[in-house]
Amino acid sequence: MKNNSYTFWFLTGSQHLYGRDTLDLVEAQARGIIEGLNASGLPYSIVIKPVLTTREEIRSVILEANADQSCAGIITWMHTFSPSKMWIDGLTKLQKPMLHLHTQYHRDIPWDSIDMDYMNLNQSAHGDREFGFIVSRLNIDRKVIVGHWSSPDVQTRMGEWMKTTAGYTESQHVKVARFGDNMRRVAVTEGDKVEAQIKFGWTVDGFGVGDLVKYIEEFSTSEVEQRFQEYENQYRISSAVKADLGLKQSVLEQARIEMGIQAFFDTEGYNAFTTTFEDLHGMPQLPGLAAQRLMEKGYGFAGEGDWKTAAFLRMMKVMTNNVKTTFMEDYTYHLEPGKEMVLGSHMLEICPTVASGKPEIQVHPLSIGGKGDPARMVFDGIGGHAVNAALIDLGHRFRLVINEIDAVVPDMPTPNLPVAKMLWTPQPSLSTAAEGWIHAGGAHHTVLSFSASVTQLLDWAEMTGIEAVVINKDSTIHELKNTLKWNELVWKPS
Repeated sequence: MKNNSYTFWFLTGSQHLYGRDTLDLVEAQARGIIEGLNASGLPYSIVIKPVLTTREEIRSVILEANADQSCAGIITWMHTFSPSKMWIDGLTKLQKPMLHLHTQYHRDIPWDSIDMDYMNLNQSAHGDREFGFIVSRLNIDRKVIVGHWSSPDVQTRMGEWMKTTAGYTESQHVKVARFGDNMRRVAVTEGDKVEAQIKFGWTVDGFGVGDLVKYIEEFSTSEVEQRFQEYENQYRISSAVKADLGLKQSVLEQARIEMGIQAFFDTEGYNAFTTTFEDLHGMPQLPGLAAQRLMEKGYGFAGEGDWKTAAFLRMMKVMTNNVKTTFMEDYTYHLEPGKEMVLGSHMLEICPTVASGKPEIQVHPLSIGGKGDPARMVFDGIGGHAVNAALIDLGHRFRLVINEIDAVVPDMPTPNLPVAKMLWTPQPSLSTAAEGWIHAGGAHHTVLSFSASVTQLLDWAEMTGIEAVVINKDSTIHELKNTLKWNELVWKPS
């Protein structure tokens, strides 16, 4: 998966009250913190900037950060006391996400030697509160992390925020190609594309299926055969499929479709797409294996013209570095008392980044769409804690609905269900989670991730200025319905 190399700028606040020697020490200690953080395994590098002591310096560096496309966000730290009135001009012009790191250079107080010089130098407890006030006074959203910079917990939280910020920044470059329109008469997959571009930066464009077919038909038989060999090396393909000309041809058609969509992306600059089985004119099959392969490479996808989920998946792929993150749909329930679970799938199109073993390419009929038998990867999903999230358009605002889930590797064979599938128990239970999901208006299409955290999704919602609702082990229907009522007041259109 191709990612941009983002950096984060570290802005240290101080003042001239204590003299040049103190400022030199402030800069040296700030540099020591950054060197330690950069060596700790954070997902993105931190770039230190000179210690800021005047209104003009602060304004200048923030304007530079805004203009630098490689800068995903800023990290602020008030080493000493930094009078926050001089931050107003710069902060009111800030256009990048901000993390306020409330830390200090030394972890422990040197009890035997501490004096007023030490107190005056190491006063983040003083300076960061002054800075925190002005940011709150200006009503600027930011992330606040408290603790010593060497703490693994602090570094983990910083890393999560960095990945979320990279996803937020990359979101400005999401481009969704809709091959065909929305599935007919379906409501939740619709939405306001203009508002999505205003709110998230997403470009959503429609194309006729013929626009894609032109790319699909460009590849020679030898090129398609070469892609089939790649499949043989990466996945399981039975001898029966390889020996049967009809079955192998179905796989070759998917290879050709994958290559055609990839070529379309490379030429037109898109990184997410939708299809629908109701609009396949000129295509021999509904993209199944092709969609799975492209998701595996980090592209966004959703079925039935669901451009919101396709764009959201692309953003989540960036946020998680394409690790264990997929398009998903709640399909059917297992309602055995005490063992209630959800069986998730989507006919053909679940990303193999969540496969519990090596996927197998199979060919089977599809009862909808009226096209040829499509090839697809068949596998069982992995187990573990995950988040399952849907982005919906309520007309006057977007809402992100998040459910924490506990997945298990399916242990019951399903010989008559040749699809990629997952099995999970929603928190706090299937009945409460599903009831809460329905009250919140959550969609049937979701993005499911074992790598993203609830905190990351909430941070992203705050960065984009949208509502978020969480259903987890502590949720009750009464509290959730109250939350939704309060949110109606908070998010009421002005």
